Amino acid sequence: MKPILLIDFGSTYTKITAVDIETSDILGTSKSFTTINTDIAEGLSNALKILELKIGKIDYIEKFACSSAAGGLKMVAVGLVPDLTAEAAKRAALSAGAKVIKVFSYELNKLELQEIEEIKPDIVLLTGGTDGGNTNTIIHNAKMISQAKYNFPVIVAGNKTAANEVETILEANGKEATIVENVMPKLNFLNIESARNAIRELFLKRIIEAKGFTKIKTVVEGILMPTPSAVLSAATLLANGFETEEGLGELIIIDIGGATTDVHSLAEGEPSRTGVCLKGLKEPFDKRTVEGDLGLRYSARALIDSIGIEDIVKLTCLSIEKIEELVKELEKYPEKFSIPGDSLSKLETALSKLAVKEAINRHVGRLETQYTPFGAAYVQEGKDLTNIEYVIGTGGPIINSLDPLNILKEVAFEKDMPTILKPIEPKFLLDDKYILAAMGLLAEKYPLIALKIMKKEITNLL
Repeated sequence: MKPILLIDFGSTYTKITAVDIETSDILGTSKSFTTINTDIAEGLSNALKILELKIGKIDYIEKFACSSAAGGLKMVAVGLVPDLTAEAAKRAALSAGAKVIKVFSYELNKLELQEIEEIKPDIVLLTGGTDGGNTNTIIHNAKMISQAKYNFPVIVAGNKTAANEVETILEANGKEATIVENVMPKLNFLNIESARNAIRELFLKRIIEAKGFTKIKTVVEGILMPTPSAVLSAATLLANGFETEEGLGELIIIDIGGATTDVHSLAEGEPSRTGVCLKGLKEPFDKRTVEGDLGLRYSARALIDSIGIEDIVKLTCLSIEKIEELVKELEKYPEKFSIPGDSLSKLETALSKLAVKEAINRHVGRLETQYTPFGAAYVQEGKDLTNIEYVIGTGGPIINSLDPLNILKEVAFEKDMPTILKPIEPKFLLDDKYILAAMGLLAEKYPLIALKIMKKEITNLL
């Protein structure tokens, strides 16, 4: 036996998975409440004790971890034009596992600088201008950012002509600057890999210490990546396959958490209908969106504000007063378990369905009709995901639900909303052992084993 321990420090729960890489089997899984406000090692210790009761005491040959605890990476992106470099910056941040709090465009003013200081981002991603193009805006923004009283590292991913001057401005004012390749070196061409890698490296070097994870350095070899990045890595592997082991093909993963609802799509997203033209930047094959107002614990209040309480009343048959009471309880005790059939369970199911529906609607592309002198023309903005074959559900609210299929069906295409390009007839799968993040970690060193385990363990709901 060659056992490896994989740890995911989530915003609500610390999940651990033990695998045997010799047999490509899962030995066991467990979870415990994440003790981010006291000592992160306490939650891990509790989860290990639970796992030990299940499978006995094991000496692991390797231990790896990922984390989204304490909200994960908070990022601010600053660009030139909202539809171009600012959007490219946002995509680079999201694909690296960051939670983009705000995107700023054009020249920053004092009020916007004050807003950045109030956000207290873990990282600022500064972009702007194609290579050889506009330099004034990114230099202006570098001067503004350098005045910020709150200290944060800055990744510079804009016009290479201005990169050295921007670096000098930031470092002269005590800001750590990392120069990477331009996220948009030429018009409508995305180049986010360099920025993505830099974000991840900063996560490894600085953010873990800021979140208090130095306390567990003696327990694990290291935090390899943010949890969303691990899930995206697993999703990419599962979609594409590895060497002679086939993947599932194009797919969507819906991940409901305590703080966010994340959607990952692994698909080209080209128009599936004839006569439709693409509008805007081409979407990446591996796209991630994170909705910070659609979490079920820490973000329950924001979710209700986003969706509207009337829909929740209809789905739960609970009074507004009872819903408010339950939300206050969740805010105070985010670790609280629901019991099947009780009021909290009803609320959680309703919120899960609404979170999935809203998150997928924001993620997928849309069709628009534009009228020209030659008649109507159809334009697609974003990804066409109507032909996606697999939708995989993960995250506590889906996994622990008595009817996860009913929640996941909110992903499906709606005939009365034909311009929203959601999957028409997908097959629904469930990550019922909560292994996707763990498999993303395992894939860093053992991709073939991770793929085999996912194909074996992820459950078909139909």
